[in-house]
Amino acid sequence: MTQYRELSFWHETVPDELDPRAALGGDIRVDVAIIGGGLTGLWTAYYLLAHSPGLSVAVLEKEIAGFGASGRNGGWCSALFPRSTASLAEAHGLDAALAMRRAMIGTVDEVGRVASEEGIDCDFVKGGTVAFARTPVQARAADAEVAEAAHFGIDPLERRTASVFDPNCARVHPAKLVRGLARAVERRGGTVYEQTEVLDWEAGSVRTARGTVSATSVIVATEGYSATLPKTRRGILPLYSLMIATEPLPESTWTDIGIEHGQTFTDYRHLLVYGQRTADNRFAFGGRGARYHWGSAIRPDYDHVPRVFEHLRTALAELFPEARDAAVTHRWGGPLGVPRDWHASVRYDPHSGIGSAGGYVGDGLSTTNLAGRTLADLVLGTRSELTTLPWVGHHSPDWEPEPLRFVGTNLGMLAMEAADVEERVTSRASIAARVMGPLTGH
Repeated sequence: MTQYRELSFWHETVPDELDPRAALGGDIRVDVAIIGGGLTGLWTAYYLLAHSPGLSVAVLEKEIAGFGASGRNGGWCSALFPRSTASLAEAHGLDAALAMRRAMIGTVDEVGRVASEEGIDCDFVKGGTVAFARTPVQARAADAEVAEAAHFGIDPLERRTASVFDPNCARVHPAKLVRGLARAVERRGGTVYEQTEVLDWEAGSVRTARGTVSATSVIVATEGYSATLPKTRRGILPLYSLMIATEPLPESTWTDIGIEHGQTFTDYRHLLVYGQRTADNRFAFGGRGARYHWGSAIRPDYDHVPRVFEHLRTALAELFPEARDAAVTHRWGGPLGVPRDWHASVRYDPHSGIGSAGGYVGDGLSTTNLAGRTLADLVLGTRSELTTLPWVGHHSPDWEPEPLRFVGTNLGMLAMEAADVEERVTSRASIAARVMGPLTGH
């Protein structure tokens, strides 16, 4: 459908008609009802059916599978987790923190394994991430990151002349991945109901605009869109991240730039940027900077902010002068989910049968896979290494009510933007970044 093609460069180029699947046709009963047809919900359905083929699983999606961040993100299948290893060690102990790191690193290969096994051609290439250190302050941040990795002895970071290389990341086409995963769920016997808005849920049932689904287990997998639902409105803050894509660049330009196929890239600024070289030789480049909207509002017109798109165009040209004249062909965006303590979580109550996962803060392309595997084990009552990871059972505090939420979040964003300017001009670490960092996940 044209309306879904226009969501992003990824949706426009996915080999899929994007015609909605059938909506729920009335009341049904299943073993597991999953709210949300993004990667968390689909990975959960996939592993449930892989481990227990006779299970009846229904995925309920308001739009189409992959409508939200799962189909619009930067295409980094990385080992990144919203909280650092040091932060996790402080909160949960060293052994738990290291177990989380090992699980995230292994998840990158697990996504590639399933994509290959299921015939999902999602441009998966494990080329690693290059993090550029472009200023003296960024160079010190790069040194600190490498030193921390060496201290914990898990992440094999390589310090280069003006960058850090992390091999634990793959480039993917996110819409190809999520749409292919939906088909894999269906091949294994699950049902994906699209155009089916969920209104509410409780133990044993999910109420939709098209009927009630009775279920032994209910999994809530709505990420940034959780803010639109009464039960989860203050649990997740929807923060917008926007992207641009350029025209395809010739091979000679990529040789001069030094970004290989399969590689992703970033730098050490506070107002995050991220990018990849796509399979058809474009830059797909994104970053933060769009303001938070009052009341955690989510609207289609928030996906396009000319000021942020221009900022991204300028930032890309600064990083790679060779791309200065490349035409920008696509502009898009969407909300991602941010918990108050920037700590992703997986939860399941075996008594009520209600579970959830989310709060990935933009690190969800791989984290959703780990969440899906973990939820499948929790639902099936299987005790495993995954079910003992420190994010299992974690409860983040609620976000403050308005106007505190609006003022605090946007003040934090402005502080990070100011910190980048200050550090570029003075070559000293920003005071604003040190003060506001804990409020913005830095």
